Amino acid sequence: MNSNSKKHSKVLILGSGPAGYTAAIYTARAMLEPILVHGSEPGGQMTTTTDVQNYPGYTDVIQGPWLMEQMKGQAKAVGTDMIQDHIKKVDLSKKPFRAIGDSGQEYTGDSIIISTGAQARWLNLKSEQEYRGFGVSGCATCDGFFFKDKEVAVIGGGNAAVEEALFLTKFATKVRLIHRRDKFRAEKMLQKKLMENKKIEIIWDSVLEEVLGNKNPKGVTGIKIKNLKTNKITEISIHGLFIAIGHDPATSLFKGQLDMDKEGYLITKPDSTATNMPGVFAAGDVKDKIFRQAVTAAGMGCISALEVEKFLSKQN
Repeated sequence: MNSNSKKHSKVLILGSGPAGYTAAIYTARAMLEPILVHGSEPGGQMTTTTDVQNYPGYTDVIQGPWLMEQMKGQAKAVGTDMIQDHIKKVDLSKKPFRAIGDSGQEYTGDSIIISTGAQARWLNLKSEQEYRGFGVSGCATCDGFFFKDKEVAVIGGGNAAVEEALFLTKFATKVRLIHRRDKFRAEKMLQKKLMENKKIEIIWDSVLEEVLGNKNPKGVTGIKIKNLKTNKITEISIHGLFIAIGHDPATSLFKGQLDMDKEGYLITKPDSTATNMPGVFAAGDVKDKIFRQAVTAAGMGCISALEVEKFLSKQN
């Protein structure tokens, strides 16, 4: 692509997923001709979610990737310009706002909607990274099926960890849930389901020390865990390990340019998607660490679009 070429739009949407796609649908219908730039895996975290049972409007269970394809198609059909590129730099210091892609393409916008989402967090142990994709995973719904009739372990203590453990009981013969504390942060109803499930064993006060495995064929064979109260190290043989310790918002591009909390989530005004920079809006998991649902992200995408429309009409 020609590096001096500029693509300008009234509204530039960074990131896909329910927030970005919904923002695109609304801004396109408002004749704002949005450009949406997405990475190599459009659709965000929903594309790693298989069964979706809580998105309103569907009696039957639907698939996450299918839902994202539908939203993408809808956004395109009403006039969104969809571009695949990886944004490496954003400059919000002057108008129009600028974003530079790896392709060398420069995107400018009179307004920006940020819907870059969040990613799963890792423990960053050398052995964990070595076996990532070879038995170590950050997503039970993506990889649970590979551990049919095998034993697995989950690390974590929040809703995500408990949900992953419960989901894995569909495939695995046994699931060990390893938590560094002696109680869960997860919702009470989920905890109740967890305690009642015969396939799940809970290991309290323990952390992952090392992932054990074979080199050829490459795969996990077990883990070493350490009890934080006794310092005792135990070896457990398993085939799969799922890390469920939270998420990090994809906001490094905006450090020093927009207000964020200590975890890096973008801060918006109450009941709004407006950031501290006029004309810049944030929707979905990039600003929401509490609900993190497809339907709430879509709702925020809608709000951001309506707020952008209002902002632009005032500018003119």
